[in-house]
Amino acid sequence: MKTQNNRKAGFTLVEIMIVVAIIGLLAAIAIPNFVKARATAQKNACIANLKQIDGAVQQWALEQKKVATDTYAVSDATLLAYMKGSLLPACPGGGAYAAGATVSGAPTCSLSGTGHTL
Repeated sequence: MKTQNNRKAGFTLVEIMIVVAIIGLLAAIAIPNFVKARATAQKNACIANLKQIDGAVQQWALEQKKVATDTYAVSDATLLAYMKGSLLPACPGGGAYAAGATVSGAPTCSLSGTGHTL
């Protein structure tokens, strides 16, 4: 005589709940780190853009025989010619770049309160 085994293969509800809890715990740990890494990358890219703008301003001032007290506009067409690609870079964090008060002043980002400073 044969015995019949009616048990079907599969996972129990408790096993599935444990797996879901572990995945939720890992997500709770990982997501804030991803957000922090993204903000840090945006800040570093913004600082690199500010350095590029400042370098273009210094080169422009040297070739145009400007002194440290002269003023400039970031959107000036002659200044943009010294930028890589002749375009003003955009802040990856969504800020806007502004000229320093003078040639010797550093350009600024509107998000300077979050570390976007040169």
